[in-house]
Amino acid sequence: LLRALSQQHEVTLISFAFATARPEEQEAVRDLCTEFRAVPVDPFAANRASALRTFLSLRPVASRPIPAMREKVSAALASQRFDAVIASTVVMADYALQAGKGTAKVLEEHNSMARWMRERYEGANGLLQRARCWVSWMKTRNYEARLFSRFDLVTMVSDQDRSTSEALPGYRGRVEVVHNGVDCAHNHPDLMEPWPNALVYNGSLTYDANYDAMRWFLAEAYPILKAQIPGISLTITGSIRDVDLAGLALDDSVTLTGFVDDVRLPVAQAMTCVAPIRRGGGTRLKILEAMALGTPVVATSKGAEGLEVIDGTHLLIADTPQAFAEKTIQLLQSPETRATLAANARALVEARYDWAGIGQRFAQLVVETVHAGVQGTHAR
Repeated sequence: LLRALSQQHEVTLISFAFATARPEEQEAVRDLCTEFRAVPVDPFAANRASALRTFLSLRPVASRPIPAMREKVSAALASQRFDAVIASTVVMADYALQAGKGTAKVLEEHNSMARWMRERYEGANGLLQRARCWVSWMKTRNYEARLFSRFDLVTMVSDQDRSTSEALPGYRGRVEVVHNGVDCAHNHPDLMEPWPNALVYNGSLTYDANYDAMRWFLAEAYPILKAQIPGISLTITGSIRDVDLAGLALDDSVTLTGFVDDVRLPVAQAMTCVAPIRRGGGTRLKILEAMALGTPVVATSKGAEGLEVIDGTHLLIADTPQAFAEKTIQLLQSPETRATLAANARALVEARYDWAGIGQRFAQLVVETVHAGVQGTHAR
């Protein structure tokens, strides 16, 4: 999205810089911007210490403003006039709202947290857990309703998330869908020769939905696969920092890579990408990445949610452990099926999910929002 905006507009980027960020990553971002200002703070870690206080407040933990970022944004807004201020997720929303009248305010959100919290409540067990989840759901729903109303445009990555946002109590704003995407030129098939009977899950276990997916898969579906496919292996990519590994049914056939510089390699090396997601909102970049790389996918209905995919054409879908294992075995044992799904999936991401087209749509929505604000001002 940043690349698309920078092709036709002057962009000032103000971003948190995590300790794990590499210098070359910041340089790549800097090249796309007219100006780049970094705040070397992890907003999640900074707010974690006050999590109890935040639980009692009316806003989520990550949305609590960090003074250093507020000051940086305030200084930028005072130094020049911007046509639009774009906040990437609710983490940045508070800072964008410092912009005055005449500046279009856009919230680029990845998913509806209210929807995710509702699903957690619906799946909660026990009176205490259900009560806690209900409180979190209500708090998040009301917070999003108030917050979204202060933006001229809100974007979501799926129709499901848009519908939830449009149904927020009292919200009458504008919500548009801007899909997640993948760089099809960078992620291309035949990058590496797949290893026999190799599976991959490309998702950090520090994210609750990813941990839940692997806990379910390793306990319920993977034992069926190991009993029928000798030499099967599973690679799980992404950070495992502070993850409860004891809660996962790991063995010698499972490899935890930790953070990898290039996630394309383990995905391309796999015969099949598994996406047994059972919770969460938005859409799964992991599926789009695998499709672009030519690695066939087996996913749950939840995992494939929000993507314009057809079971049996672009990927295989299964929701029970037995069915998930059977669909995975089908892919591992049928080169023809793998080739057909991979070709169809690649064609789909090229047509619908390439960042080039998605970025241009987002840029156009921002321009339309700016123009609508200007016309509204003239009308008054």
